[in-house]
Amino acid sequence: MADAPQDQIAPLLNPEGWELLASLGPYREDEAFRLNASLRKAGHSPELVSAVLTQSRLRTKAEAKFGEFARQMIFTQAGLEQATRLTVAARHAQRFAEAGVQHVADLGCGLGADAMALASLDLRVTAVERDETTAACATMNLIPFRNATVVHADATAVDLDGMDGVWLDPARRTTSTSGTKRIWDPEDFSPPLSFVESLAAAGLAVGVKMGPGMPHDSVPGDCEAQWVSVGGDVTEVALWFNAVRRPGIRRAALVLGPAGAAELTSSEDFDGGPVAPVGPVEGYLYEPDGAVIRAGLVADVALQLGGHLVDEHIAYICAPDLHDTPFARAYKVLEVMPYNVKALKAWVKDQGIGVLDIKKRGTSVTPEELRKQLLPTGKNTAGKTSAKSGKKTATLVLTRIGEERVAVAVEPV
Repeated sequence: MADAPQDQIAPLLNPEGWELLASLGPYREDEAFRLNASLRKAGHSPELVSAVLTQSRLRTKAEAKFGEFARQMIFTQAGLEQATRLTVAARHAQRFAEAGVQHVADLGCGLGADAMALASLDLRVTAVERDETTAACATMNLIPFRNATVVHADATAVDLDGMDGVWLDPARRTTSTSGTKRIWDPEDFSPPLSFVESLAAAGLAVGVKMGPGMPHDSVPGDCEAQWVSVGGDVTEVALWFNAVRRPGIRRAALVLGPAGAAELTSSEDFDGGPVAPVGPVEGYLYEPDGAVIRAGLVADVALQLGGHLVDEHIAYICAPDLHDTPFARAYKVLEVMPYNVKALKAWVKDQGIGVLDIKKRGTSVTPEELRKQLLPTGKNTAGKTSAKSGKKTATLVLTRIGEERVAVAVEPV
């Protein structure tokens, strides 16, 4: 089912549409065709049936970001792709609350995730959205909050008089009939980074969500940059200016996982900070979290672990001992081999390996192609592997040390 701009939202904005949507259970792809026919037979228009099924699908997909709140929200596909996870939005809102901000303009509010989090902390929120359909969705999503107002307008044209805080989530994708396409240049975002900086220059408490791949040299010099990862996926870098910037922090990596939150910070600029030693692959190999890598804090983690880098340009750490850290995943080093396809194929055969997980950094090798070369069937036999078959699972880490390419057999801890 294609995403739905206005013609897929409008049928829901009346009692019949809203009640029908509320009556549906979790979306199931294998039931969609039957349910479509059933709802039409019951007398509902094709437009309404299409709209409620689209929303049911998006709500089910949105549970990963919004949990149970997704069941009461309205979405568009493009809006959901860019929407902030509610757990992360809560941390954004906490920044403004702790800074004593009273009234926040959420410029480019999208579906309203950050505005919901801000309003839930009793802050006044003016949520601004240029796209009419998305603004309608945000209005529905913010109905429970009397302290939140949605304005359909261009974010750069809104009067900020009386507001002491601004949150922005610039559009970083363009939408067409073929789907969405990511934009990379911050000046092509909507609104652009220069507009964000102008707000900060005016003295407002400003926070902005940017893509996690933002180059260090594009980060303004007068802000704190905090990279955030959720469950191992780097979701954003948030730039914080003025009252919402923490004193003495230039860059940070916030890791949110099943065990809670952990953060690593540095007061140094991106070209500063400690230097970690370089040494052999031995003991335990640590793969730093993506937020740590993006924030340029790999050397800090290496020193915390009492370890060293395997190469000064590659984000793999080795340490003689096993340490429990939220900032890196640990593997026990079993064997270090030169990277040679023929020798590795013989190793796979000798070890009786049927499932091979390949990780890589600092090398152009494609794991999928190498797996085809190394395994007898050309692919993992996870569904066929059993104790009876005697097939093993193995993990290979491909990297380089200087100019030498190596394959490291490891065991996840």
